[in-house]
Amino acid sequence: MTRTRVHNFAISLDGFGAGEGQTLDSPFGHAGGRLMEWFFDTPTFRQMQGAEGGSNGVDAAFAANWGAGVGAEIMGRNKFGPQRGPWSDDEWKGWWGDDPVFHTPVFVLTHHPRPTLEMEGGTTFHFIDATPAEALALAQEAAGGLDVRIGGGVETVRQFLAADLVDTMHLVQVPIVLGRGERLWDGLEGLEQRFDIEAVSSPSGVTHLTFDRRA
Repeated sequence: MTRTRVHNFAISLDGFGAGEGQTLDSPFGHAGGRLMEWFFDTPTFRQMQGAEGGSNGVDAAFAANWGAGVGAEIMGRNKFGPQRGPWSDDEWKGWWGDDPVFHTPVFVLTHHPRPTLEMEGGTTFHFIDATPAEALALAQEAAGGLDVRIGGGVETVRQFLAADLVDTMHLVQVPIVLGRGERLWDGLEGLEQRFDIEAVSSPSGVTHLTFDRRA
């Protein structure tokens, strides 16, 4: 059965998954790279950069679950790039270069659809104006029986949680306080009642939280 999954999604102690002031040079706003420092030395991240090696341990084990069994991704407009409103530059192809890391169909949620963008390595970006349920139906069809990953950003993950469309979620709680930005938990009171939750601490200082839908 196709599952809907969230992986490697980092939040601060006060619940922010992105800082304030996202720009081309600062995808996480004023948070900078602090939310993802735990990830940078894992083999998963290094492979995304075309490098070898990386650390072993708790962080690496959780990070590695990101790609296995995933046949499509859904992401929000803000994860694809920093532009807002109507597209002023159709030449923008995302943060990831000519060969993005996804290697699957990717459905980008936007109120301003644009033509499909085919990239190297099997990644195809589809820009759709759809509800979470509508987007999930399209992604499930494209996934060919594999799972669908909800890739972020914060608002997209929150919308899918609010619609009760997430089967399993891996959050990484990072021991920093951002104070401002985009909070994940707003409007999700009682969310924990839907899931079995486990916590695993890492020597890096982060806590890996896994949420699995209750039967």
